[in-house]
Amino acid sequence: MTTPEIVTATPREGKFNKNAARRVRVQGKIPAVIYGAKEPAQAIELDPKQMQKILWSESGHNTIFDVEIAGKRTKAMIVDWQYEPIKDKLIHIDLKRIAMDQTMKVEVPIQLVGVPVGVKEQGGILDQVLRELEIECLPGDIPAHIVVDVTGLKMNEGIRVADLAHDSKLKFLTDEDATVAHVVAIREEVAPTAEETAAAAPAEPEVVKKGKQETEEGEAGKGAKK
Repeated sequence: MTTPEIVTATPREGKFNKNAARRVRVQGKIPAVIYGAKEPAQAIELDPKQMQKILWSESGHNTIFDVEIAGKRTKAMIVDWQYEPIKDKLIHIDLKRIAMDQTMKVEVPIQLVGVPVGVKEQGGILDQVLRELEIECLPGDIPAHIVVDVTGLKMNEGIRVADLAHDSKLKFLTDEDATVAHVVAIREEVAPTAEETAAAAPAEPEVVKKGKQETEEGEAGKGAKK
């Protein structure tokens, strides 16, 4: 895994409320917290450009990098982040200190490669059911993604987690019977029958001819009085 440039963090002092976080953002930084490794949590400020670069890298939030705080460096990983919904800007980051000699659990994206036989020759479509795989391994062994070759899949065939090849460095935690991807037939939309169309149509409103009835009854009454 490629290590990016060192991320320099500035300790945050004082109150940690919404107003304080807003002031940090006005200054062009992101309010953040770093915790883990049996050390107390610490409030810090980060450069949003560095954080975006890490999140958009091949390994994404699973990237392990160096964070330097007041001259002290530690390995860390992004474990949570928040975006402002309208402007789509990072507004908060949570970092976790990482011990490189201890295994950890992470979710890694699944990348399908190849065109299945069932799609190319049998007219089916490839349906990816599982997008991420939970694994356990040492931090230095976290892959950017799990590659799955689907070339040999025929119509109505699938690949399960148990079918995925991997070395002893990785332990799969996702249910081994879970379907990763399969080739299925294209569903044809069946035209509704006349009975179904009639049943689905809104009922005609009942017209009550109350006014006319009252008029006729009134005229009948007048005739009787004459």
